[in-house]
Amino acid sequence: MNSIIEAAHARRAAPVIAAAPRTLHLLQPHERARWDGFVRACPDATFFHLSGWQQVLEQSFGIRTWFYYVQQDGVILGVLPLAQIKSRLFGHSLGAMPFCVYGGVAAIDAAARAMLDSAAHELAQELGAGHLEYRGMRRAHPDDPAWHTKELYVTFRKAISGDDEENLNAIPRKQRAMVRKGIKLGLQGRVEDNVERMFAAYAHSVHRLGTPVFPKKYFALLQQTFGDECEVRVIETADGRLVAAVLSFYWRDEVVPYYGGGTDLAREVAGNDFMYWNLMQAAAARGCRLFDFGRSKLGTGAYDFKKNWGFTAEPLPYEYKLYGATSLPDNNPLNPKYQLFIKLWKKLPLPLANALGPHIVKNLG
Repeated sequence: MNSIIEAAHARRAAPVIAAAPRTLHLLQPHERARWDGFVRACPDATFFHLSGWQQVLEQSFGIRTWFYYVQQDGVILGVLPLAQIKSRLFGHSLGAMPFCVYGGVAAIDAAARAMLDSAAHELAQELGAGHLEYRGMRRAHPDDPAWHTKELYVTFRKAISGDDEENLNAIPRKQRAMVRKGIKLGLQGRVEDNVERMFAAYAHSVHRLGTPVFPKKYFALLQQTFGDECEVRVIETADGRLVAAVLSFYWRDEVVPYYGGGTDLAREVAGNDFMYWNLMQAAAARGCRLFDFGRSKLGTGAYDFKKNWGFTAEPLPYEYKLYGATSLPDNNPLNPKYQLFIKLWKKLPLPLANALGPHIVKNLG
């Protein structure tokens, strides 16, 4: 009995060590590994929360970024990467993140999440931004009337197995026939350590759509920054002619084909269908079990293409908080006011479009 009483007295006498307060910080270069360690472990985080995006955006486009994190006792509890787009033509925004399909706060602690939201709010006001934008796969502020959503984008994500035949049979019949056509014609995929041919195929495709091209430097920086998690895959004929190419991200057990395009030859040989099949094969062999076809706008050809592959659209309820702006942004090719620009852009010679495109696209995000 005496020993029990003595133990109780000892517990009462022990000093209570209060937890340190949560504190807000901006990412410093020497902290990138710690930041990425948190991102890789946080269930809410995505590939687009990785610290490498800071260098990519700043060095490719000269965009200002703020990578906030909250920590307690030296342990990171949440992160929020933000970047500013400031354009006379397309407006002034602070977003998480431009050029990324997913973003917003990634946190394991509600208090940390609130601190990061507050930091974004204060920064948007300080910068005089028209709006703040979060690109999450789900609404982060469903009960807050200050945040608005817009039904424009959907994402397409589907489980895949380690068995090629099973994955092929899961593709609807008409698209499966296109894949088999590419196989029969002897198309082949190869991974390249540079972006030269990938850029050629991509630039050709976006010009055909009337869309400004990203600078080649941007793709090279993605490959350089993310290493093995960024793959450039080129599709060619048996005699080496370029058909199509795709730049993909590998994240956990997912593959995310992100930028791609095809030459005129791709239409003749079902090059785009074969390209995504070839990527799916390689990703499955690498251990990926989810194929993320990325976002598309409702009512577009890309939307129909992915749906025809047997993928189900999932809403992407991007959230917006208005400051200087009086309405939600509408900077997308479906906006009628951009139709004349698109028609004129298609008529530009490809070399001129490639030279001018980077100066415009950096303001689109």
